[in-house]
Amino acid sequence: MPTAGNTRLKSARVAAGYHSQQALADALHVGVRQVRRWESSTPPWPQPEVGHALSRLLGQDLVSLGFTPPNGPDPDRTRHVAFAAPGTKSGLPSVPRRPASLQPATAADDYTAITRSHRRLYWSVAPATLHPTTLAHATLGCALLTEAAGKTRQYIAAALGETWLLTARIEFFDLRDADRAQQTLVRALQAAGEADAPLLGAAILAHSAFIPAWTGNREAALERMTAARTYARRGPACANLLAWLDAVEAECETRCGQPRTALQLIDHAEHVLSAGSSPTSPEWLDWFTPVRLAAFKGNTQLIAGHLPQARQTLQQALSTLSPTDDKQRTVVLGDLAAVEAMSGQPEQACQYALQALDALECTWYAMGMDRIREVRRLLTDHQHQPCVRELDDRLYGWATAISALSR
Repeated sequence: MPTAGNTRLKSARVAAGYHSQQALADALHVGVRQVRRWESSTPPWPQPEVGHALSRLLGQDLVSLGFTPPNGPDPDRTRHVAFAAPGTKSGLPSVPRRPASLQPATAADDYTAITRSHRRLYWSVAPATLHPTTLAHATLGCALLTEAAGKTRQYIAAALGETWLLTARIEFFDLRDADRAQQTLVRALQAAGEADAPLLGAAILAHSAFIPAWTGNREAALERMTAARTYARRGPACANLLAWLDAVEAECETRCGQPRTALQLIDHAEHVLSAGSSPTSPEWLDWFTPVRLAAFKGNTQLIAGHLPQARQTLQQALSTLSPTDDKQRTVVLGDLAAVEAMSGQPEQACQYALQALDALECTWYAMGMDRIREVRRLLTDHQHQPCVRELDDRLYGWATAISALSR
């Protein structure tokens, strides 16, 4: 029976944008057979110069990439190379080594229960408060893995992958730290590989596509989406996940100036959702619903200049949002404000923007604030009107300014 091989190196390679062994070999100026040996179940320790280049290229030390040092590590270290713990220079959790399988069978359930709680708390707890908590939970997961084996280890790894994905979502969407989010997503993909969880891997790779898309790098974004769809096929994936992948790719296309292609992808996502599929949706896929697809669609219509259609789509989305969906509400309100600003209706635009600021006071979301700032730029020609001055008073008030600077 074939083994999974060195999943840590494979995951780091894919997350770094090298979607084939040949691509990594070309970047390192080595033969593809060498990379194939590194990704086997018994990878040889690289030569010093090549090893340094590999570590620099993928952003992790060799041990974190699944290699066993040639100078005789302890037996447990040989069986289970430690995951990179957040905040450690060496990439290894500073916990004592003990024989594997010391963790009771309940450890996975207990660790997963906390992961599940963090997932729910994301929608209501300030990101600056939740972020250090999820990081600490990831560190705990690294420690637990050094003492777990079999199914217990697999389940802990899956929860650890989800924890790192949540941490990366906070870093990218809430704290606006794309570089840090990229490194966290690599760790998430490595944990998903350890757990042999392809659907979680698809979600992680799709999130990684946002990072180049935000800078207009369409080629890199679409390459990561190709990898995400490849992992989803191994699932098999449910309709909800497949529709979300369409929505992510649509967002990437929109950010890269291709709104027409984005609208085609959203249309496909709508058909996928209406058709449905037999696999149930993963428990962790709580960030996507039909109403959120409508929000994606409204934003794309706005950017494409289809203002009447965007207004209708966004108003319908706003009316069907859950009462607890404050973060998405700020985004939809911001987009509605932009529709009215672009339609030459500054008073209506300001009303929506003020509602979005009300929601941000309850639950901070950097994406929502970005929308409001963009609306304010659209209102430059109307900045002397009372409604715009009222918006400025709220947008640049003490509470808002301090909150924005402290995030």
